[in-house]
Amino acid sequence: MPNSSVAVRFEYASERKIRERNKLHYRFAHWPIWIAVFYLAPGPFTFDLFAHGVHPYMMAWLATVILGTGIAGFAGKLPGVEPRPYIIRFTEDRPNPIYRRVCYTLAWSELVAYAALNIAGLVIAIVTGHWHLQQIYSHAYFPIAASFWILGALGLLPRVKTSTKGEGHERRYFYGAVWACVVAQPILGLLWWWLPRGTAFDILRLCGFLGVLGFMGALAVRGYLPRTRPILPGELAVSD
Repeated sequence: MPNSSVAVRFEYASERKIRERNKLHYRFAHWPIWIAVFYLAPGPFTFDLFAHGVHPYMMAWLATVILGTGIAGFAGKLPGVEPRPYIIRFTEDRPNPIYRRVCYTLAWSELVAYAALNIAGLVIAIVTGHWHLQQIYSHAYFPIAASFWILGALGLLPRVKTSTKGEGHERRYFYGAVWACVVAQPILGLLWWWLPRGTAFDILRLCGFLGVLGFMGALAVRGYLPRTRPILPGELAVSD
């Protein structure tokens, strides 16, 4: 069991059931995830969608994304949408395909950029008393996202490295971030609609957003969320 001051739920690679093929419903269940990832990639345009409603160009972009990801999924070039899993054992050293590295790089860039910009927007609103979130997205989204694209190209992000050897640990970092952001972002949206305008309520929004991120992150660290347990190599053994 890994050394840690907190109890962490984990799994042994040798105990996991090996799945030779992905069932059709499993593949279809992963497709919408990548539709969302690619659809959300142009951050300022997506912000405009949430702020002002649906525009024809966003509908055209959605159709393009659905078509492109559909073709990639049919060809087995989307993570989780392959006919059979690329990674059979989480501890084996295999080359990480380009399509996996591109997809996970894009996902990382959005997870961090959206969370960071929302936090920045709240902090600025609290300090100045005015909201500038649209301007923040327009000027800061692509510099943040591009920095992660560069890190991904260099193989410096979890699940984006040139080898899959560390997948047993790297996937938990990724899914921990996914769980935290996917839960915290909608809650922030609800707080935006439910709470009145004003500095005091903006502080509540910020505390709520950071609190959910921290809570979900703590659950992920301890392995209590799906796909966040570390997967360790080796067999079970009894200590002498």
